[in-house]
Amino acid sequence: MDGQRHRTGLTGFASMPPAPPAHPATQDLEALAAIRDLLAGTRFALLTGAGMSTDSGIPDYRGPGSAPRSPMTYQEFVRDAANRQRYWARNHIGWSHLKHADPNKGHYAAAELERRGFLTGLITQNVDRLHEDAGSRNVIDLHGRYDQVMCLDCGRTYSRRLLAGMLEELNPEFLARAEGTGLVEMAPDADATVEDEALIRSFVVANCPACGGTLKPDFVYFGENVPKDRVAKSYAVVDEAAALVVAGSSLTVMSGLRFVRHAAKDGKPVVIINRGATRGDDKATIKLEAGVSESLHWLAAELPPL
Repeated sequence: MDGQRHRTGLTGFASMPPAPPAHPATQDLEALAAIRDLLAGTRFALLTGAGMSTDSGIPDYRGPGSAPRSPMTYQEFVRDAANRQRYWARNHIGWSHLKHADPNKGHYAAAELERRGFLTGLITQNVDRLHEDAGSRNVIDLHGRYDQVMCLDCGRTYSRRLLAGMLEELNPEFLARAEGTGLVEMAPDADATVEDEALIRSFVVANCPACGGTLKPDFVYFGENVPKDRVAKSYAVVDEAAALVVAGSSLTVMSGLRFVRHAAKDGKPVVIINRGATRGDDKATIKLEAGVSESLHWLAAELPPL
């Protein structure tokens, strides 16, 4: 999805990144060649973060040009009905736009690397499901998925699309009114920052259709633990690999950083491709500060067959 498509409807997306170059910059080719040579003949694990999806029009949390944010924590969500109202109002706006996001060439490159047998698995910190949309199959959605919601009381899950229909029935004209407010900032989890407090307070929250309980997006909030089975599967993917490649993650949270530390502790090469510094830079065998999508696209084309 290009920037123009993302800007239809609500205006003023303050977090929108600049358009990346179509190909790796000349100064990056030497580092990419070194990465290619390091990975040639091996199978590696791929860990992706929000920087993977910025070329699809989804802004990240911490990359260059992103606006400072304080995402709602799990504790804030569960303890206060007003917080849930605020969250679902913003999420309803964000979902109406981010559901249209398309995979970019980085997602397709990851799928191609998998198809050619290079990947032991793909671990993503993103909840946008764009890897799956691009054709990747062996994907661990470490933080969950934003196309599902779950009931905290009965445990049932529902599609986010079904919930969107429920919210539209409960809140007719809400999106049209939100569009008239002007500046709206987006986040990778379909959250949106809206300044109109009266609009937020008017929002009616939907309950679980089965038990009337509290609905929550089926992804890991800040302050919430990643399920142990996903962590175990991710470690297994790294253990099976000869190297670890990190693409588009600042590694600020431990959920991703632990795999870098694990690989480095086992003496495996760690490649980090990210615009800006990461918490794992001191463990990197090669660090490339460059666009993720064009870099992975180049590697998928240049790596020799296994």
